[in-house]
Amino acid sequence: MPVVDPTAFVHPAAVLIGDVIVGPACYVGPGAILRGDFGRIVLEEGSNVQETCVVHSFPNLEVLIGEAGHIGHGAILHGCRIGRNAMIGMNTVVMDEAVIGDNAIVAALSFVKAGEKVPPGTLFAGVPGRLVRQLTDEEINWKRRGTSIYQRLALEAEQKMQAVAPLAAPEAGRRRIVAPDYDPLILDRLKAVDS
Repeated sequence: MPVVDPTAFVHPAAVLIGDVIVGPACYVGPGAILRGDFGRIVLEEGSNVQETCVVHSFPNLEVLIGEAGHIGHGAILHGCRIGRNAMIGMNTVVMDEAVIGDNAIVAALSFVKAGEKVPPGTLFAGVPGRLVRQLTDEEINWKRRGTSIYQRLALEAEQKMQAVAPLAAPEAGRRRIVAPDYDPLILDRLKAVDS
């Protein structure tokens, strides 16, 4: 039976099956499937698994997402380990017994083959994936700030989210959602060049 810490948020449209342990301040988005029927799945404190991700493994392997791990929309994790403060980009596939090091970033649309070891603090990208370079402190801090948004969302979502019937048309003066001040890293760099 799944275990979900009371401070975590698991969207009602997510599916948790079997031996799944969701730690404190974790976020699991709508459409995510965490299927712990063959092997254990562990989300450590402050990690997130975003919309439409699939997490599973072969029998007797487990998936571990380390503290503040960040799993982007549509990613597939199978029997792998994701290090502390690591990020898996959108629609990336990470295969069995792969290990993603602490503070590493795997770029969107990448393929991490079975048994691959991605060193800590590096950028890994491509199909098949390859080591690109060391990450800068700025890039690691950017990732940490992005994950903190999901950590806040996990703690606030229960009070903020409610089922509603959609409107037939936008209401007059419809306001926009004000999100935290956080831009893609490329925009941060462009702002620095302009100043």
